Amino acid sequence: MKKIVIINGPNLNMLGKREPELYGDTTLEQINAELCEIGRQKKVCVEIFQSNHEGAIIDKIQAISDQCAGLIINPGAFTHTSIAIRDALLLIDAPIIEIHLSNIYKRETFRHKSVISDIAVGQITGFGEAGYFFALKTLISDISVRSDYNE
Repeated sequence: MKKIVIINGPNLNMLGKREPELYGDTTLEQINAELCEIGRQKKVCVEIFQSNHEGAIIDKIQAISDQCAGLIINPGAFTHTSIAIRDALLLIDAPIIEIHLSNIYKRETFRHKSVISDIAVGQITGFGEAGYFFALKTLISDISVRSDYNE
């Protein structure tokens, strides 16, 4: 079974509590449950990881670098600062989709720069939790196309 890994960075464990006017009132646990259900329906293993610690995120990326067919990452504030996470992502030989719940380009200027966008196949920003579902369905479709092509 193909595996898609979803990594969430700092403060995403506080979804539903932290700035609900910006991020909504849905919790990360609720989003994760729906993502796993989509995976079950499409016969894809969905593995989800969240950490507030940069090193833990890097360790996770290194651990799954040759085990995933695709990666969805919401690096949170590390989007703008973590060259170390970017460097770890270079180990992934699979499509990477960067996601943000809010539109980072409509926020403070320091949030406009992503240090990983140039290594991602795409970036989804500003669509709230729906962005996760779009990213997952996109990767599942990509996996299917690649599998059909390689047969």
